[in-house]
Amino acid sequence: MFSKAEKTTARRTTSNAPPSIISANLKVLGNLETDGELHVDGEVDGDIAARKLTIGQTACVRGEVRADDVTIHGEVRGCVRAGRVALTKTARITGDIHHESLAIEAGATLDGHCRNSQKAAETKRIEAPQPSKPADGADRPAAQDDAGNGLAAKDSIAARI
Repeated sequence: MFSKAEKTTARRTTSNAPPSIISANLKVLGNLETDGELHVDGEVDGDIAARKLTIGQTACVRGEVRADDVTIHGEVRGCVRAGRVALTKTARITGDIHHESLAIEAGATLDGHCRNSQKAAETKRIEAPQPSKPADGADRPAAQDDAGNGLAAKDSIAARI
């Protein structure tokens, strides 16, 4: 009973925790962040970050929304970044959506762009051209434009005119 043996403590995991709720009559000025689930029915003027987020039909969020899983029934004015995004028929979005999976019901309104984040990750950055060596192999510097960028032999004449 009073031994010095290790004591075990019960930890509450976010997967079993009930969702946090912002009720319809509540207005939040500031950012919200949770590792768990959040349900918003009121107004939020700020950014929201959550594992799972539900924006209710009476909700209005003005700010960036980031989550693994987002279901929107209400209004969002800002960028939405999530793995899975679902817009129901009552959703009203003004801003861009960056997603891996997107479902839009008939009746939802979206004023912005949709970008699949998988495609964005696959887009390769264009490399800057490397300065060229003179054709005769001499050690003189390659031609450069006014910004100091290397130019190919065919471009060097046009750049100096």
